[in-house]
Parts: sequence; structure tokens; C-alpha cells
Amino acid sequence: MAERRKDSKGRVLKENETQRPDGTYSYRWRTADGKRHAVYSRTLDGLREKELAVWKDKSDGIRSNAKSVTVNDIFDMWRSLKKGLKENTFQNYIYMYEQFARDDIGQLKIGTLKRSDIRRYYNRLIDERNLKIATVDNIHTVLHQIIDLAVEDGYLRTNISDNALKELKQTRNLFTEKRMALTVPEQELFVEFLSKSPMYQHWFPIFSLMLGTGLRVGEATGLRWEDIDFENNTISVNHTLVYFNHSKGGCYFGINSPKTRAGERTVPMIESVREALMQEKENQRLAGITCDVRVDGYTDFVFVNRFGNVQHQGTLNKALRRIIRDCNEEVLDKAKDNKPVVLLPKFSCHTLRHTFTTRLCESGINIKVIQSVLGHSDISTTLDIYADVTKDLKKAEMQSFEDFLKKKDA
Repeated sequence: MAERRKDSKGRVLKENETQRPDGTYSYRWRTADGKRHAVYSRTLDGLREKELAVWKDKSDGIRSNAKSVTVNDIFDMWRSLKKGLKENTFQNYIYMYEQFARDDIGQLKIGTLKRSDIRRYYNRLIDERNLKIATVDNIHTVLHQIIDLAVEDGYLRTNISDNALKELKQTRNLFTEKRMALTVPEQELFVEFLSKSPMYQHWFPIFSLMLGTGLRVGEATGLRWEDIDFENNTISVNHTLVYFNHSKGGCYFGINSPKTRAGERTVPMIESVREALMQEKENQRLAGITCDVRVDGYTDFVFVNRFGNVQHQGTLNKALRRIIRDCNEEVLDKAKDNKPVVLLPKFSCHTLRHTFTTRLCESGINIKVIQSVLGHSDISTTLDIYADVTKDLKKAEMQSFEDFLKKKDA
């Protein structure tokens, strides 16, 4: 029997173990693809710890090159393989990664990535890059999918980013504030100001439509006259107008189909919405405005600007900021004797959708009807809003009851 190899201290070396001339140790092996690999250590004990890790990786199906592949490499693979996303969503994911991850966590090796690396990265985004939690949330969505792919493809055992965002929110108390709807007095003030203001009256139709249908802003701006059925008083929601704003692709409008089957729906047209649409048609006739744009084959849009182009969500939100400012100034100018007044809070286009939802809940409409009208694919989304509204409504009703009792006892 051949004498077994030993190191300088007389310890027997295992197969593929070697003591090098400088006294350090190495362990070499081949993978199934025929490639040679090696690990090194100053001590034999240290080498054998690395050997155990190698064999554990092998038994768990972890790739041998996991420690040389970067997060960026996995992202590039994810980018080439990812299917089933709307183009706008996909481009937003790519933008977020390129802007905030590629030159940061993207350069780390996927095989040595630790949960603490994820935590430090998210903290840097907030502390050094001053990002809002909503932006970090978007970045996390992309990173989590990338690490999922790394797990599926044998680079990691588990997704180390699981619950990382939740933990960040907990440690910093950064939970997103609950989206608020306009109260009934605020909604009435908003509608009345728009209907009577010579400066802002042209915005009345689109904002009235959003308040009376709950359409998402892209659904409202993408609405065509052929989607309106004045005979049966219905609106067909079958596409969304989106705006692409990316450094490589440039800026342009596009049409997306609804993200889910529930998003494609028919919305009943109440009288105020019908009147708003008829007013928009008359306003455009008097101003000589026609739709002069075609987006992915779609044209004859309901809401266009004075140049005949489709409306941009950013333009609508900017208009809302001016409307809120001037409406509140008018209210304060008319206020007398320091009496309490109703003022408009800061809000965006999406607040109008939430306001519509709130009014439906307050009126006691069936929850399944609300889900259908809003195009929610998941009933839990509708139920969450319903629960919030009814909780606030119950509190207000109990306060009214308490006030009634106090007056009765007085």
C-alpha cells in the first residue's frame, strides 16, 4: 500500500489536499463541467472548513462559480429572461436598478451576499441618497425578484432579502401613510370651485369623471369617445394610457392593456359624469380643438390639451396643486369673524379614485359591486378600503350620537 501524503507536521492529507511550498494549504476539485477549482488556507483546519462548505454547496446544488458572479450578472440574466410584465412596469424596474443598484449592491458577489448587506444597502438609500420609502419599496421589488432567480438557478440557498423591507420600515417607523379620501365637504368645495372658476373650469370635466367613476388616471386620460355609450350610460375601460420616461428609450406615450382581467370592465355612468362628458365635448367644439394624436393605433381621445395631444398625468397633478392653492385663498378671503372653514388638503389624481371608493363604501353598496367597478383583481384590496372607511364612519356616527345625548341632557 502506498504511503499516504503528510504535511510538515506529520498530519495525513486527504485526497486533493496539498501543502504548498510556502506552508499554506490548498484543496482542488473538478465540477461536472470539467472545470478545475481550488480553495486555499493558511492552516489545515481552516482548509477543511472550506472543504466542508464546498461539499455542502455541492450537495445543496449551489453553483461552484457563485462566489465570482455578481448581483449585476444575475440582474442581466433576469432582464433577459423576465416575461409577462407590462412594458411600462418592466422599464420602470430596469430604470430603478440601473439608477440605484448597479453601482452599489450590484457589484457585490451573489454567493457571498448576506442579509446584512441588504440592510446596509437600504439604509444607504435613505440616509445618503435621501430616497423615500416608496422608492426603496420599488427597488426592493426588483432586487427580491433577482435574488429569487439566484436561488432558483443555484447561486443561493434562500432569498436573503425576504422581509428586509418590512424590517427597515419597522426599525425606522417608515410605514406608508394611509391614503386619505376627500371628505364630503371637501369634495363639494372642490367641485363647486371648479364649476364656477373661469380659470379652472376647463379642468372640471376630467376631474368630475374621475370623482364619479373611480377610473385610474391612465384609464381616464386614455379614454376614447368610442368607449362612451351615451345610450346605455356606460363607459368601457379596456386600456390604459402610459408615459414612458427613460434615459435610453426617450419620452413617449403608449397604450397598455389592463394588468388583470378584472381591470377590463364596464363602469356605469352616473348623471354628473354624463354631464361632464357632454360639457367637454361642447368646450372642444367652441374652442375648435380636435384630437390630432395617434398612440399605438388609438385616437379620438376624450381629453386632449389645446394642441390636440393627450393629457399627461404630471400636468393634471400640477393643475390640482394650483387649484388647491387658489381655492383655499378664495375661501380664506371670504371667511368672516374667524369662523371655521373648509379647506382643500394637498391631494393628487389618485385621491379622486380613493374618494370615489370611499363614497361607495359610505353609501352601503355591495362589496362585490365596488370591486367590479374599481377593477380590483383581489377582493382583499377592496376589503381593506372598506374596513378603513367603515371604521372611520362608525367613529363619526358614534360621535354624532354622543353629541345628540349631550344636547338632550342639556
